[in-house]
Amino acid sequence: MKNLKVYKKALIVVDMVNGFVKAGALADRHIEGTITRQKELLDEYERENELVIFIKDTHTKDSVEHDRFGGSFHCLAGTEEARVISELEPYERKKNALSLEKNSTSFIWAENKEEGYNFIDVLKELENVEQIDVVGCCTDICVVNGVLPMMNWFDQNNKRILVNLHVDAIDTYEIPNVHSREEYEKAAYLLMEQQGAVKVKKK
Repeated sequence: MKNLKVYKKALIVVDMVNGFVKAGALADRHIEGTITRQKELLDEYERENELVIFIKDTHTKDSVEHDRFGGSFHCLAGTEEARVISELEPYERKKNALSLEKNSTSFIWAENKEEGYNFIDVLKELENVEQIDVVGCCTDICVVNGVLPMMNWFDQNNKRILVNLHVDAIDTYEIPNVHSREEYEKAAYLLMEQQGAVKVKKK
């Protein structure tokens, strides 16, 4: 893992993979509406030479998480579904980027098996980070389930770090009469704000 002590900010890009955005059992093309703002933030981070962390949902056919989402396989390792969408993929290859995979709905457990580190290792190394910006999907699943334990870790270790939730760069899916985007996002944001995260939007 590269030296992370030089960074003062970090941008976490949650699950902007083909399997949630472009095609697959759990994809919702509505989430594409977040890409423009995400790219603006990624460009800003590149100009400022600050850290970007890509989180990618990545499973095997044995992953028990499939059971909770209708038993449909999603984001299988080695498939297109598990790859970052084409619009953002060039940023994943930048010198200021890390890439981690997760086998659960929480990025707190994400890891880079090839290089032998995990998300907690990253947090420990970010000694000088004062701000974390969060974008991606889905608001009420992988975003909230990652943000809450991350902020609990900050509390446990007495770290005062501003966590911004970019509402114009975060979205979730819609299933009529089953999963209301508005209802579930409202609940997720309430929980994250209660923990101290801040909703922000481009002016």
